Amino acid sequence: MDKKHLAIAVAAAFYGSQAVAVELYNEGDTAFSIGGHVSVGLGGSEEGETEVKQVSPRININVAQDIGNGFTADAKGEWALNYLEGGEETFSTRLGYIGVSHNAYGRGVVGTQWSPYYDGAGIADLPIAFANDFLYDDQGPLGTARAERMISYRNSLSLNDAGDLLFGLGWQGATTGEELAGTAADYDDRFQIALNYSIMGFGLNYAFNTGDVQIPNTTFDETALSHMFSANYGTYGDGLYVAVVYAMNEYMNRGLEESVAIEGLLAYALPSSLNLSVNYESVEDDKNSNTIFSQMALQAEYNFTPTFVGFGGYQFDLGNDIDKPEDDMWIIGMRYYL
Repeated sequence: MDKKHLAIAVAAAFYGSQAVAVELYNEGDTAFSIGGHVSVGLGGSEEGETEVKQVSPRININVAQDIGNGFTADAKGEWALNYLEGGEETFSTRLGYIGVSHNAYGRGVVGTQWSPYYDGAGIADLPIAFANDFLYDDQGPLGTARAERMISYRNSLSLNDAGDLLFGLGWQGATTGEELAGTAADYDDRFQIALNYSIMGFGLNYAFNTGDVQIPNTTFDETALSHMFSANYGTYGDGLYVAVVYAMNEYMNRGLEESVAIEGLLAYALPSSLNLSVNYESVEDDKNSNTIFSQMALQAEYNFTPTFVGFGGYQFDLGNDIDKPEDDMWIIGMRYYL
């Protein structure tokens, strides 16, 4: 494999993200790098105190190797950093997987990884300060973002001038002691499929995710599922970028029997490297016609260098129907990519 292609494979963290990695070793068909970022900010809210916060910092190691016959193997380990408090929980696992890729046969991955569902659902989860919440809110066991102990497969089909078609499949085995709306729950095998069609900067996505869930010592035995539709245009951080995500869920958002989640992002990056954005998100209890939460954020990011970014944002709480106090939030900070 060409060394340049190896470096690209190592640096790619996940679909649609900013990825920076320092290559430490590149000899023959093998490359090794370290990546991640350190992110801190000063933030507060109407209901909370102003304090120094860490903003999803992480460190990762990446290895890729040409194993012959057109196949490339790669491995990634990534850990969240808790450098403000430290102690026994300084590091916690975010990602850990081994993958094998082939230009014709596609890519298979085993381990904790970004899921095929997230390939389409995460297209609005890009601003640093405030981004997507519903993908991480009581949906972890269904692999709507990072999926633990998953086997996935992805491949693509070029339609030449008619665009490109991509698809992904994911499977997770049965687990116990997971959480659903704050209660311990058991999940049977979980499955997901994702489709993407892209042409001339536009992308259309659909994903289906499902798995049976039981709460021990109760009669609760239901099928959790999600139908996700999304669309996007452009590249985040390069001119105009627009993304919309719409998900119809059952027993996913905080255990609601039926819910609808919406996320929208509009961003424009100026030639000066200033990226301005506005995003909106809400979750509705569809069966009872109640708003669980709704919020909108105004944000700015500025690249002083390719690896040093300043950011700031203010998130407006637009209210709810569950008697939870409204809580506007703000943060200003900096991110340094390793």
